[in-house]
Amino acid sequence: MAINKNHECEELNSIKCAVVEKNVIKSRADFLAALLQFNGYDVVIAPSNAAKANTAVDATQELEQTETVELFTIGVTDLSFNPVNAIFGRLLKAPGNRVVTLAYWQQKTAISDDEVPYFSQEAL
Repeated sequence: MAINKNHECEELNSIKCAVVEKNVIKSRADFLAALLQFNGYDVVIAPSNAAKANTAVDATQELEQTETVELFTIGVTDLSFNPVNAIFGRLLKAPGNRVVTLAYWQQKTAISDDEVPYFSQEAL
């Protein structure tokens, strides 16, 4: 049972995990898995319950033109892991021994630059 919305636990692939993110696309899941494995976590990726998301090009053609996107839930076997605490507590490292910033975690920047405070970064 979760203490709050930011600290959820689920069973992914029959393994009890702390949920990092839900309903992410494959490229996002691969990015997070690589980053978390670099930090020594055992990562579990499982298809989400909402494995199909329908997107329509036009409201009138909604039934005719739909595209399915496979979504995933990513978790770590360390049940005490909390992504918010890990980012703002500066607990995660990026390759190059840099501290993971919020912009890097959200994939807004390619390099984690912890010299710039997260609250002063403009929307990228």
